[in-house]
Amino acid sequence: MTALRYVYAVCRPLRAPLQAELTGVAGAPARQLEHHGLIAVLSQVPEEDFAEEPLKAHLEDLDWLTVTARAHQNVIDALTGVTTALPLRLGTVFRDDSGVRVMIEEREEEFRRALDRLDGRVEWGVKVYLDESETVAAESDRPAAKATSGRDYLRQRRTRTMAHEEMWQKAEEFARRLHGTLSANAEDSRLHAPQNAALSGSSGRNVLNAAYLVTREHSEEFVELVGRTENDTPGIRVELTGPWAAYSFTGLMPQ
Repeated sequence: MTALRYVYAVCRPLRAPLQAELTGVAGAPARQLEHHGLIAVLSQVPEEDFAEEPLKAHLEDLDWLTVTARAHQNVIDALTGVTTALPLRLGTVFRDDSGVRVMIEEREEEFRRALDRLDGRVEWGVKVYLDESETVAAESDRPAAKATSGRDYLRQRRTRTMAHEEMWQKAEEFARRLHGTLSANAEDSRLHAPQNAALSGSSGRNVLNAAYLVTREHSEEFVELVGRTENDTPGIRVELTGPWAAYSFTGLMPQ
């Protein structure tokens, strides 16, 4: 069975070997391939699953994709703990080591620029959610007059709609202020499209989905800053994730 090379990331030479027990996609151990002073971190994977056509089919299988993405991220997380890594796209596969070396040569200048810019930096993700079920509960606690006519019913319905809109406006304003504060305390920031709750599995409507580039030495302060954010509007929740490899800031062109 032919083995292909699955590449997770590119980085500079590590000061220590990879964890002996570090496994990645398809349960294969991760290893380093050095070329022109850069390191590609990769695993060997079976051609029957990772050649172009079977890989394309697998990427439509949500269960397979979830397991593979988790294994991919496991290697990236291990690298992020010890170095600045440039994550490559999920499913980046080459025929052999020579193909990986060619890729490094073709993109060497791009990789070096990104590594210089991101050295010693990590990405933190911050999301703001509005849990509308809580806003509904808060609204339902208010005593409501019994509707005695169609006009009363429409008036009460319009009042509830206006309350929802007011809560959404408050959440958006809170998110804008928070983003401004965090951006001022980060080296760079990116606003991403709001996440679909059905896909993310998180409750509530996503109001802010942002990434912040922060030096490792200032990360503790950044985390504390997020922790100090307070809001008295019912249903607003702030979620912090990271530290991650700087996915949002690599500037790498897709291949």
